[in-house]
Formats: sequence, C-alpha cells, structure tokens
Amino acid sequence: MSDAILDIPCTTIKGEQKTLSDFGGKALLVVNTASQCGFTPQYKGLENLWRKYKDQGLVVLGFPCNQFGSQEPGSEGEISQFCEMNFGVSFPLFKKIEVNGSDAHPLYVELKKRAPGALGSQRIKWNFTKFLIGRDGKVIKRFAPLTKPEHMVSEIEALLK
Repeated sequence: MSDAILDIPCTTIKGEQKTLSDFGGKALLVVNTASQCGFTPQYKGLENLWRKYKDQGLVVLGFPCNQFGSQEPGSEGEISQFCEMNFGVSFPLFKKIEVNGSDAHPLYVELKKRAPGALGSQRIKWNFTKFLIGRDGKVIKRFAPLTKPEHMVSEIEALLK
C-alpha cells in the first residue's frame, strides 16, 4: 500500500501513534463519533459490523469529535469508558479530533477531498459521518450520519470479497 492517506499519523485514545497502514491490507470504516449525540446508538451497529467482519478484513476506526453541538465533551478516558460500558465497543478508538475548519485533522482533510459530501461539500455535516476505505487505501464511499451501520452491509461485503 503506497497511498499517502495511509501514512497520516493518528493517535489512539490510549496515546499510541498509528497510521492507517498499521491496519495493512484491511478495509477500513472511519467514523467521527460522539457520546451525547442523537446518533450515538450507532456505536452498537458499528461494534456489530466490527465483530461480524473483522476476521474477513474490516477494521472500524472511531474518531471522537466535539465540533457538533459539543456532543463529545469528555476526556479520552471518559470517552473510552462510556463506549465500552454502554455499547461494548472493542474496535479501535482514537484521540478526540476536529474534522472541519483550520484545525481539522489531516486524515479528515484527505477524506473530505477524496469523498465530498452532498453538493460537493468538503465539510463534515455532523457526527457519525462514515468513510469506507478499500484495502488499497482508496476511499470508496462516504455515508451520511443518518445511514445506520446495518444499512452499509452490502457495500462492506462487496469490498471484502
């Protein structure tokens, strides 16, 4: 894999440095998350996708974000505990980031360029916007916050074949 998006440094919720290439050869589902959002119950669906497809090569990656209605105010420890206790989240979580504006994380700058939203917008509309990335680092599709994880199964299964 030589795609530059895979080499962007990210920090896990536990403080470890990673890049997407550390998940080499896997399909990735990258999601900006929040603990106090109307879409927060999607954590359960994301965890279900992770458990069902991880052995086939899917990795779900959660990136907490507090940019939308201050719906992720907690510390990394509080976020991790909330996700584990309330939704049994075991997929990798990362340090809280910004996804829009001048302080947007470089990963999200690239994701938005490669998969613009409705009307070509390069902004993230809200929490739980999802990006499906192929094993080769190509951004396959952007899913709106309203798209429930279980409604992405056909695209995920096609990608994992």
